[in-house]
Amino acid sequence: MLVSATEMLKKAKEGHYAVGQFNINNLEWTKAILQTAQELNSPVILGVSEGAGKYMTGFETVAAMVKAMDKCLGITVPVALHLDHGTYDGCYKCIKAGFSSIMFDGSHYAIEENIDKTKELVAVAHQLGLSIEAEVGSIGGEEDGVVGMGECADPAECKQIADLGVDMLAAGIGNIHGKYPANWAGLSFETLDAIQQKTGAMPLVLHGGTGIPEDMIKKAISLGVAKINVNTECQLSFQEATRKYIEDKKDLEGKGFDPRKLLAPGVEAIKETVKTKMELFGSVGKA
Repeated sequence: MLVSATEMLKKAKEGHYAVGQFNINNLEWTKAILQTAQELNSPVILGVSEGAGKYMTGFETVAAMVKAMDKCLGITVPVALHLDHGTYDGCYKCIKAGFSSIMFDGSHYAIEENIDKTKELVAVAHQLGLSIEAEVGSIGGEEDGVVGMGECADPAECKQIADLGVDMLAAGIGNIHGKYPANWAGLSFETLDAIQQKTGAMPLVLHGGTGIPEDMIKKAISLGVAKINVNTECQLSFQEATRKYIEDKKDLEGKGFDPRKLLAPGVEAIKETVKTKMELFGSVGKA
């Protein structure tokens, strides 16, 4: 059931759990995540970066695939199709393509320009019944060629963006895309708490969910995080399972080279990763 993320995140914030955003990269990724969400009766957000959208030949292809798969698999749990770290132009492309949710990442602009562009996109998204995420501060690491230093967000600026009517807010609190380095300082819960004090009931978003210790995840949820993004961990689990299949020479047995067999271990690994995260986030049974 394709919906905006507004209601599911409102319930998550009130219920002190988080909904997982799991990025999709192809048909296998999408099917694995949808089936796991249905099995666990959990709401879910399918994230699509602009790079992944381009890889899958465009946002219209992605939207058509997700809508058809949602119908053909008989998915009944709430599913949001969400643009991840979208540019201004990318947001409009996803709106046109039929996404149910968008993220405008204006964190690299001066706060005034971030506010102006976010305000415009909020009005457009809400008129069409879409949810919208905004960002203040930067997420460390690199994604789609955008490099962030991981600066913590200014709580006052977070309030300015939240007051525009966005449905969820991503704020830099020391989190990083990709693998976390050994010398990572950890999340700044002081910053997160200050942001929640300023933004109240606003569902907060934690990007870079891969590799954050479980105790930090739980504390972040207790301080207002209602959406947690996971991408790298699914990629790693897929890679490891696929590598083992080939190293064990399973692809040389019978028709083990068939893509449906070759990719199956990786798909099962993604399902297990998603299940583990949904259990950690507390969204199981919350659809």
